[in-house]
Amino acid sequence: MAAQRSFSDGFIDEDPLKAVEALNEALQTESDNAEWFCQRAYAHILLKNYSCAAEDAKKAQQLKPSLPLAFMRTGIAEYHLNDYESAHAAFTQGHQLDDSDKSFEVWIKRCEEMMGDETQTSTIATTPPVPPVKYDWYQTESQVIVTVMAKNVPKDGVRVSFMEKEVCATIQLASGEDYKLDLHLLHSIVPQQSNFKILTTKVEIKMKKMDGIRWEKLEGEGQEPDIKHFNPHQYPTSSHYTGKWDKMVVDLGEEEKNEKLEGDAALNKLFQQIYSDGSDEVKRAMNKSFMESGGTVLSTNWTDVGKRQVDMSPPDDVEFKKY
Repeated sequence: MAAQRSFSDGFIDEDPLKAVEALNEALQTESDNAEWFCQRAYAHILLKNYSCAAEDAKKAQQLKPSLPLAFMRTGIAEYHLNDYESAHAAFTQGHQLDDSDKSFEVWIKRCEEMMGDETQTSTIATTPPVPPVKYDWYQTESQVIVTVMAKNVPKDGVRVSFMEKEVCATIQLASGEDYKLDLHLLHSIVPQQSNFKILTTKVEIKMKKMDGIRWEKLEGEGQEPDIKHFNPHQYPTSSHYTGKWDKMVVDLGEEEKNEKLEGDAALNKLFQQIYSDGSDEVKRAMNKSFMESGGTVLSTNWTDVGKRQVDMSPPDDVEFKKY
């Protein structure tokens, strides 16, 4: 009994490392003392040696299954090892042995809270995030085209309502969810001559312009005065693409390559193909001439445009204005 009193919690609290050394020596002569294993587990917990603590506490359980403290120390060690289910089981067994010790209830509740958080986190982690649907737009002299980047849309999975200055689209995605797009247009369109097309990699919404004017943006309140009219010799773009030509080139899938385009759309595709297939010098020439001339000159001759400033050169019947 004297030896057991020397290994009280108070003695261990004062110097847990010294207590471990003393208990090591004691257990060499009395290796079946469950209380000593239990106390050494407590010392290891104070030293944050949780694996050693769990091992000693479980040894105490084997030697004395009726010892509630052994289950308490097992549970605490496994809790700190993030093994909340095993800790919960140990605390539950200990509480059954001593239901008067309310600390078991506290630890059981802590384990349940941690297990609940882990389950919620696991559910969130295993649910693949749905990538956001993106859309872009460009324009020709007669049309505004909105491209929604949605793959494998069912053939009957698109509904589009065209109004004079508003377009409402509902697109059924491959995941089964609906993507809604509501646009309040900058200028008026002709609803009866507007339509949409479902391709493998995207959905194209084509809107017929009421007037053959250049839209500075897709949505907003239209400003009719001082609107720049289209130059038929200028590459048709939207205000999104007044930077580098690299941003104008899109990945042409086999389905798009086989499309029969006419008018401005065919010209649009031709310029894209020239740029895409061109050498670095051709691309530099196209970028430089287009940027410096304000979109009025498009040259593929780097030898020419590489050594000079490319001036604006609008057609004779067009007045160029800066915006």
